[in-house]
Amino acid sequence: MSDIKIHKILLFMKRKPGMSVADFRAYYENNHAPLCAKSSTNLARYIRRFINPQPHPETGPNTEMAFDVITELWCKDETSFNNLLGYLTSAVMPDFIVEDEKNLFDRTSFRIATVVEYETDLAAG
Repeated sequence: MSDIKIHKILLFMKRKPGMSVADFRAYYENNHAPLCAKSSTNLARYIRRFINPQPHPETGPNTEMAFDVITELWCKDETSFNNLLGYLTSAVMPDFIVEDEKNLFDRTSFRIATVVEYETDLAAG
């Protein structure tokens, strides 16, 4: 049984002030995601994970979190991962992406993290 190694870049982002959660999600899915997908030629997957705050038995209700979405950029291979990470951590996105981001995000909230994930195919064993 061999493990699958996946390289991901995670983007943590907050909606712009005054924008409702519903409007944020609709704009992201209907406008921003398709725009970004056109520029994402070296990705294996492009996933948006919208966060729904839940109460915790010890800390109580959680109505607002630091981020509204975690975007996952799954790279096709380690070379693509390194190239994309180098670009995202050293360059500003193209003007058309930045202008669209202003309709959607609090751009000061952006955070980037990386993940190297190993998945064991349990069905193969």
